[in-house]
Amino acid sequence: MAGTFDVLHDGHRRLIERAFEVGDRVVVGITSDAMARSGRGETVPLCLRMRALEQYLLGFRKPCEVHVIEDVYGPRGAMDGVDVLVVSEETVGNGRVLNDDRRERGLEPFELSVVPLVMADDGEKISASHILGGKYGRDGDSRAKDVAVGSLNRAKVEAVRAVMERIYGSVRVTAVDVQGGVPAQPFGGQTREGAVNRARNALGRHEMAVGIEAGVFEGADGLYDVQYCAVLDREGRLTVGCGPGFMYPPKVAELVRRGMTVGQAVGGLFESTDIGKKQGAIGILSGGLLDRKSLTEQSVLAAMVPRLNDSYLEERHGGLRYVRRGGMPP
Repeated sequence: MAGTFDVLHDGHRRLIERAFEVGDRVVVGITSDAMARSGRGETVPLCLRMRALEQYLLGFRKPCEVHVIEDVYGPRGAMDGVDVLVVSEETVGNGRVLNDDRRERGLEPFELSVVPLVMADDGEKISASHILGGKYGRDGDSRAKDVAVGSLNRAKVEAVRAVMERIYGSVRVTAVDVQGGVPAQPFGGQTREGAVNRARNALGRHEMAVGIEAGVFEGADGLYDVQYCAVLDREGRLTVGCGPGFMYPPKVAELVRRGMTVGQAVGGLFESTDIGKKQGAIGILSGGLLDRKSLTEQSVLAAMVPRLNDSYLEERHGGLRYVRRGGMPP
């Protein structure tokens, strides 16, 4: 089976489950960034799509391999040994095209295992584009908790989705293009300020808004990266948290102190572009052991902690008020 997997939703899960039901070994194709962008708008970067897919596949106890595909035919070396092609009702035509190609090359055609479409609660098939647009959650539920994210950066948006789903189950997540009101490269306290501004600017009519800002902090031994997250709800409650910090290499730190953003400094030294939208500086510096999405999830979860624990509430004048206990890091 194959797909783009912009957001791994219930329709994708049904296809994957069928593949493991009928096969002793499963081959999954995931479209390259170039193929994913063909004929559609913005997509989630391959590095994020791949990690989410691989994590889901770990739950199945049969041999499985994942290939990046550049066209509908996939890598023929892997596909030629496949017996069954799992498709949805919508992609049966692609299966027939592949079978025509196999016959021309003297191979037996695939057996096509057709999976019914999974519908959203509006009666239409679940669509990744509608999930990315905040219309409904992965399960097609338009009544799910409504969360806005003050950024179009897909690593941030998917980090928020991952954390909120752990807390609330199904959620609707909408990316909102807002400004943080701080410099392109925040320093120190500007980081928290930017996160709070993004949450406030994104809230609108949503139930809850999340703002995330990464900034640099001078430490005793170098320049550190720390991400702040602010969560604001319609009742006006604001909670803030930050993730773990890591130190930048001296050359990167010096360039940032001279006025470059972290993205410019790291991108120039490591000859990488758009690192903020992909694995981030931490992905490059850690050799892929930690990526920006995983790092961002920690800051989002930290900002949600006061909402998960009643000890942050106290009684006052017969009602409840929220209190902030302790200080935030500098």
